[in-house]
Amino acid sequence: MSIKSFLLRILPRTERGRILPRTNTNQHELFVHILSLFKSVSKVRGFVGLWVVFFTLIFTFSSCTTISPVNSKRENPSVFKTVENIQPQWQIFANGIDYFYGKISSPALEFWALKIDLSAQELDIVVKGGVQIENQILSTKVSGFVRDNDLLAGINAVPFDIASSKEGRTIQNVGIVISNGKLISSANSKYDALVFYKDGKTAIVNQSAIKSIENIENAAGGFHKILNNGEPAQRTHNRKARHPRSAAGITQDGKYLYLVVIDGRRAGSIGATEEETALLLRRLGSWEGINFDGGGSSALAMRFADGKVRAVNMPIHDGIPGRERAVVGCIGVKLRGE
Repeated sequence: MSIKSFLLRILPRTERGRILPRTNTNQHELFVHILSLFKSVSKVRGFVGLWVVFFTLIFTFSSCTTISPVNSKRENPSVFKTVENIQPQWQIFANGIDYFYGKISSPALEFWALKIDLSAQELDIVVKGGVQIENQILSTKVSGFVRDNDLLAGINAVPFDIASSKEGRTIQNVGIVISNGKLISSANSKYDALVFYKDGKTAIVNQSAIKSIENIENAAGGFHKILNNGEPAQRTHNRKARHPRSAAGITQDGKYLYLVVIDGRRAGSIGATEEETALLLRRLGSWEGINFDGGGSSALAMRFADGKVRAVNMPIHDGIPGRERAVVGCIGVKLRGE
């Protein structure tokens, strides 16, 4: 058996045939390490070569850790049998922001969530349509959005027209973006949006209903509302496609905002349906929920205790785990005055 055949048998793959690690980690270096392993043992033949690869892989995966953004210690997810069994176990990330890392056994899903107190005086919601230079909108990774805007955390939201891992490309939002009262991208009547009004109210509305931006502070377009009055929307019932998901929810009183990312396209997390995403938002505490752009775009980036910004989940762009896709419209949260 060749080295490559051996690795392909013991490691799961994406639909494009690229190798994926079985263990969840937010460190892109893991995949880079595996690629280096391929190269370093490519000239090794026979039984000895297989044992070199075998023990190196054992060491690699046994040493993998998921680092908590709360305290920079190794963290393990709270595990639940199904989405309906989820009981959020929030940890304080910052004043007004709680963090939760969970895992579902059936189906196999891993997710990361934030609970944001919209009444917290020290916090501001930030929406950007990408990197804006004069009249151009350029792409950015979610981690870049968080880092460059001095945010505590951020998630991708708005669909767009060009998929690439390269930042700084001219790119177009497919849907509305309003940032600090300024219209950045126009509405798309097919889709819904998360809207933050100047009077402090928050709502999920169809973009065609936004006739004026006069009373709107921020708005981030997405795809469709998937949770309506505490129940999965009708459109979600017969949709069985599984993908990585990014989503947002709000409580019935509009006091709390939930941001969630669900991994997919890997062995430990196969991706969620729209209905499962809606049910997860409900278990977190949402009354209304919206499905943002997903797939390879799904990323939740946070500022860790060491000051570095990185995705807490495992983004997979172009079949490569740990590679973030460059996106446009994002939503995040920051400390007021920073």
